[in-house]
Amino acid sequence: MPHLGSTVHLRALAVAALRPRQATPPRPASAAERIVIVSASVGAGHDGAAAELERRLVAAGLAVDRLDLLDVLPARLGRLVRDGYHRMLVRTPWLYQRIYSSTERAGGGGPVARALLRSAEGRLLRALPADTGAVVSTYPGASRVLGSLRLAGRLTVPVLTYLTDFSVHPLWVADGVDVHLALHAVPAAQARAAGARDVRVCGPVADPRFHPVSATERAAARTRFGLPANAPLALLVAGSWGVGPVRQVARELRDCGAAVPVVVCGRNEELAEQLRADGIEHVHGWVDDMPGLMHAADVLVQNAGGLTSLEAFAAGLPVASYGCIPGHGLTNASALDQAGVAAWIQDPAQLKHVLAELIDGPRGLLQREAGLALFADAAHHEQEMGPAAETVRVCRAGVGPATPIAVRRARPVRPTALRLATTTALACAVWAGAVGTAVATTDGGPGLIHAIGKSLDFDDPGDGHHELHTAHEAHAKGDRS
Repeated sequence: MPHLGSTVHLRALAVAALRPRQATPPRPASAAERIVIVSASVGAGHDGAAAELERRLVAAGLAVDRLDLLDVLPARLGRLVRDGYHRMLVRTPWLYQRIYSSTERAGGGGPVARALLRSAEGRLLRALPADTGAVVSTYPGASRVLGSLRLAGRLTVPVLTYLTDFSVHPLWVADGVDVHLALHAVPAAQARAAGARDVRVCGPVADPRFHPVSATERAAARTRFGLPANAPLALLVAGSWGVGPVRQVARELRDCGAAVPVVVCGRNEELAEQLRADGIEHVHGWVDDMPGLMHAADVLVQNAGGLTSLEAFAAGLPVASYGCIPGHGLTNASALDQAGVAAWIQDPAQLKHVLAELIDGPRGLLQREAGLALFADAAHHEQEMGPAAETVRVCRAGVGPATPIAVRRARPVRPTALRLATTTALACAVWAGAVGTAVATTDGGPGLIHAIGKSLDFDDPGDGHHELHTAHEAHAKGDRS
């Protein structure tokens, strides 16, 4: 079945042509129009959104600085946090799910997380240029630090949070943040439910190289990457770290026969070698020309729901969520499905059928139109409603004193002695999780990590400390859990 130049693709291209992108005309920046964007190098999604927001602001004539929150943390803690998070996703994803769920139920992080972020407040404040007119966060930890500075009156310029995902964990909604920018009505509603006061829907951001192409350009992209000329192609991505059950999903894509898998492993070279050993023909590591690879594909299969999904929408590519990673991967899949812009495949038996519908059926056409509409509308009205425009508007208008969020989260009241003991135990647990999640691959590791995860569950304190003690004894004896 030919796919290049099919009716579905031509109709999607027509939709895009009816709503052409418009660039914001540049204008000189005043001394008060310097924007600082604070992101975090945790994966590539937060930094990617920050980079595109920076590009748009610079095009509008503003001066822009970017900071990495992990670089601001003292004593190189940022690198430990990033490495610990990476190891957790790769080796103990169930632990990440437990932490994500417990903090979601508790409405945010615990005392250790707050103490870690407080340690960055003074350093981040000193890093801001004197002529800063507004600060934008693309990372929840940065939002918490900036919001705390606003509430304390130490930061007197507006703070905005740009919500980079379709699902909003309560950690994203921080006291003191003046404006939350959402890319769709679904994350906007979740932010309001978490207590955010001023939430504005202003559309997503993506590199302008991601755009629909003609059949001729699609054929050229396939030739460039050495891909089959006429076979349907499923582009399988797993973030810059290549995490999740990628090998299993790649084999299922190949075996179901709906499309030829084209896998991007990011910086995970070990995964790329494993896939080639599995007989997967088209395997790539880090790809600089992701727009070209998307132009060559018929459908995107992803497991985290981050920036890559938004880039696929901009390129006119239908998206399927499958084999999702825990935590934000699952909540993003649900939110994307609710918004009608991506299919969430939860049953392997449905994989072939849904992919066929997305590649060459009415479902794919509807999702292409919905995804393109996000960017077409935002681009058409960029001067009035895009995320860069909203940032400029807030910067110029200014805001009054910061106020707490609308809904105060209930926190359990504990005796002072118990609170102190719990805080100490949590400090040890989080430190161990951040710098030593590799223990999960050693003797006794699973039991120890399980105990750490249980101690982080604020809603179920139970006998976590007893389990931690037992796991520690088992580890010392060399037992295997």
